Amino acid sequence: MTSLFAPLVLRDLTIPNRMFLSPMCQYMCEARDGVPTDWHLVHLGARATGGFGLIVAEATAIVPEGRISPEDTGLWNDAQRDAWARIVDFCHAQGAAIGVQLAHAGRKASVYRDHPGPRGSVPVEDGGWQAVAPSALAFPGLAEPHALTTDEIAGVVAAFARAAVRADEAGFDVIDLHAAHGYLLFEFLSPFSNQRTDEYGGDFAGRTRLLLEVVDAVRAVWPAGKPLFVRLSATEWLDGGWSVDDSVRLAGLLAEHGVDLVDVSSAGNVLAKIPTDPGYQVPLAEAVRTAGVPVSAVGRITDPAQAQAILDEGRADAVMLGRVALREPAWPQRAAAELGDPSQARYPDAYLRGRWPEVVVQPERG
Repeated sequence: MTSLFAPLVLRDLTIPNRMFLSPMCQYMCEARDGVPTDWHLVHLGARATGGFGLIVAEATAIVPEGRISPEDTGLWNDAQRDAWARIVDFCHAQGAAIGVQLAHAGRKASVYRDHPGPRGSVPVEDGGWQAVAPSALAFPGLAEPHALTTDEIAGVVAAFARAAVRADEAGFDVIDLHAAHGYLLFEFLSPFSNQRTDEYGGDFAGRTRLLLEVVDAVRAVWPAGKPLFVRLSATEWLDGGWSVDDSVRLAGLLAEHGVDLVDVSSAGNVLAKIPTDPGYQVPLAEAVRTAGVPVSAVGRITDPAQAQAILDEGRADAVMLGRVALREPAWPQRAAAELGDPSQARYPDAYLRGRWPEVVVQPERG
């Protein structure tokens, strides 16, 4: 068995292979109510039928004001939970595990969705709201946020825990806490966006306090047998900001607090020049892995042999596939063929006639 197709066991969950669908915002809740729709069922379900071992649903807000855009999904009420449940059930029926990325967008909330149309902050009269952040510092081009009080921070922690309970009730196998890309949990980590002078700011211990409190609150209500991930921007690619060394140090703490895998990405909190060569974030994952916690690598991983080498060289424990999976919902099936053993791929019975390479086993019918 090639390592891409080797199962990964985390707590009581056996993920059937090491190819994970990266969480990617769809901005497709047209009713602006946070309830996932048929679009989300088809989008995620197609990748489950395509053979991904773990499907991770998009950044899903824990409170209405935590949405990136008004069209984002949520998990702050039971209607959203019930809509997610049918998606979870379908993915499970295809043999895939499924997780949800719980998120709060912080100062990058209330923006127009990443579709053709207007850009920037959504005004209140168009369904927007004032964003919140560690400090009243705007992300470039967006409206100034409200600096959270300590009581409001406690409310954020409680909201993550409530969303985790609903995630379990919906049947999700994994929670991936979004502490990357300049959203709220990462905003607290970075000295560029966190200029607080209370216990949630200042030094490393202060700036990491909120994330660790959220991890503890979620771990307390999330079943002991289910894994907990954290997506982390390992660097801001700018001197004076959050660094790889910070990430390695934090990863060790996350493991101590019950995190089972760090989903390593980078950037998103400030404007910086970022290298985007194939696999450009893999060295970051490799560095974080030295903390002794499993990691996934993401970022311009598009070729099966490239993905296989990342695992074989011990640079990561799994690969997250994003944009390539938008182009190729059945990327794992192609990977099995190109790596020399098509039998490793998982196919729904209805798709067996499309196996790589093509095998004609009976006359075409229907």
